[in-house]
Amino acid sequence: GLVGSEMCIRDRENIMTLKNGKKRIVVKIGTSTLTHDTGKTNIAIIAKLASVLSDLKNEGHEIILVSSGAIGIGMSRLRLAEKPKETQCLQAAAAVGQCELMFLYDKLFSEYDVVVSQLLFTSDELEKKSNKECLVATLNQLLEYDCLPIVNENDSISVEELLNGDNDCLSATVATLAKADLLILLTDTDGLYDSNPAENPNAKLISRVEKIDDNIRAIAGGAGKKGTGGFVTKIKAAEIAVSAGIPVVITNGKKPTNIYHILRGQQEGTYFEAVKK
Repeated sequence: GLVGSEMCIRDRENIMTLKNGKKRIVVKIGTSTLTHDTGKTNIAIIAKLASVLSDLKNEGHEIILVSSGAIGIGMSRLRLAEKPKETQCLQAAAAVGQCELMFLYDKLFSEYDVVVSQLLFTSDELEKKSNKECLVATLNQLLEYDCLPIVNENDSISVEELLNGDNDCLSATVATLAKADLLILLTDTDGLYDSNPAENPNAKLISRVEKIDDNIRAIAGGAGKKGTGGFVTKIKAAEIAVSAGIPVVITNGKKPTNIYHILRGQQEGTYFEAVKK
């Protein structure tokens, strides 16, 4: 592996060789980053994220945001003390939370004169070629209109993602369909560690992954706290993206300004190299 300045130089080369300095970036944010331990919305994080992404748009980048959080925020609005077990209760919470989530995004992004748009769909809808083509056309048109598309799984209809995902793989699929230059997964840790940092104080951050193999999959281990994703789905998402030639960075969502450092080729989180075509 590469270390120190040599790694930064290679990261910079990897990211700076993207199209004319203007990049199409997919950013995915999870429930654990969007909410406090109380379950209520982390307004400061969403506000900071809106500021950073708006600024990147002003630099000329195209941004697509894939956002989880509808269920968590819906639970808070409905004053539910704990996550319901029944699917229909989760779907009802998602229906309430999606309104609140989009209201917040619209309010915060509009402060920077950024128009947001909502795209809700389910994974099985993307199995049809015609649906994929429609989605790609819509995404491209929204970006042409200088909008910032906000994508979420339609949790009030879809059950599979609701129970098994946390939009990680959805974000990789979106990145692939949109022919993105970079996928950034924001999570509640600094990246992928060689062992669980909560249990092992000597756990080391893996700064770069050249190839996703069984060892990396084994390290990914268990799930996260509030979302349904955890690192297993993040590694699956990374596999989807890198195999489509899109590099992936997993970094700490509590520090949205990390995104600036990543685009400057500085080391933040765990960088997954794209598979060369």
